[in-house]
Amino acid sequence: MSKMLDEIREQPAALERTLQAERKPIEKLRSLLDREKPRLIMLVARGTSDNAAQFGRYLLEVATGIPVTLAAPSIFTLYKAKFNFDGILVIAISQSGESTDTNLVLERAREQGTRTIGITNEADSTLARLAEHVFLVHAGREKSVAATKTYTGQLLVLYMLAHALGANIALDDLTRIPEWTQAALGLEPEIARRAERYRFMDHALVVGRGLNYANAFEFALKLMETCYVVAERFSSADFLHGPIAMVAPDFPVFAFAPSGPTWNSMAETLDKLQTLKAETVIVTDAGNTDAAARATRTIRLPHKLPELYTPIPYIIPAQIFAACLAAQKGLVPDKPRTITKVTLTM
Repeated sequence: MSKMLDEIREQPAALERTLQAERKPIEKLRSLLDREKPRLIMLVARGTSDNAAQFGRYLLEVATGIPVTLAAPSIFTLYKAKFNFDGILVIAISQSGESTDTNLVLERAREQGTRTIGITNEADSTLARLAEHVFLVHAGREKSVAATKTYTGQLLVLYMLAHALGANIALDDLTRIPEWTQAALGLEPEIARRAERYRFMDHALVVGRGLNYANAFEFALKLMETCYVVAERFSSADFLHGPIAMVAPDFPVFAFAPSGPTWNSMAETLDKLQTLKAETVIVTDAGNTDAAARATRTIRLPHKLPELYTPIPYIIPAQIFAACLAAQKGLVPDKPRTITKVTLTM
């Protein structure tokens, strides 16, 4: 039994704790931001947290209409560029709170009096000391190198920040996410059986779009770091512009396929993959009745989910798959070779 799998199973409780603990601080921030709306939001992160930031970009732009950019920390750390933070809300995301370059961007923003927000799992971290407003992911200590419960916790806090920025997302709307996450955990036996088929897989593609584009990055990262699978990740739109040329019969392609605004694009991609006889595995839910006919194999969550709230429940089967596949390959996902829990980069 891996720590990674244990921590995957802890996510419904961790999400509940985060909702309860951060509700009042978020409402307080909402009152403040009602008076001082930013003209631009800058998200800064690395690794898995950067995938969470990718989700945040889509969510915040879709839900608030405020432009969002992802910071390039090397602009500050390597090029020493002078940067005007006027009117920008800077949101730093880090599981450990000790990512050196992430914290440097936060520090430069604070020097200019810019409003800053930190999202972390560590209350005593450097990031927590630097940020003006800190929101904690109440996941408990994450022992596996492969981050799971901190990723979903970060996504949940980003939903809460969208609420604080005036989005039509009520905090009560988020209370079902732990329930949907628990239901996704119920698929573990099925996913463990499916993972056996891919024991010798050494390459794969992961495709997503919109709010689940970040999950394509996160699933691919988990396959790379825990299973040593070379996993490329793409938007379904970008995928058709060239990368699909890689696909031959039986090539493994994983896709996130909710119903809603992104489905037509994903359906077109899946149809083309079928003509190429690719091995397609999709994550979807009971609300998408058209998905199964377009895939080799389907992992279906039992509830009908609003597309807006699919990213957290949808990543659960992907996390389980990576943990189970690592075990099938005789690997220990908690301790991937050559990497550590906290990576310091400048």
